[in-house]
Amino acid sequence: GGAALIIAGLMAEGVTEIHGVKNIDRGYDRIEDKLHALGARIRRVRE
Repeated sequence: GGAALIIAGLMAEGVTEIHGVKNIDRGYDRIEDKLHALGARIRRVRE
């Protein structure tokens, strides 16, 4: 699912881009804020 994609991206070296995040948005409230609180470097880029 969407969380698995995020975790895989956080574990990977370099920059990871995840497109089509509607399912992630629907299933996880304020996911960026929660990941930032854990020390993740994540940002949302609107296309």
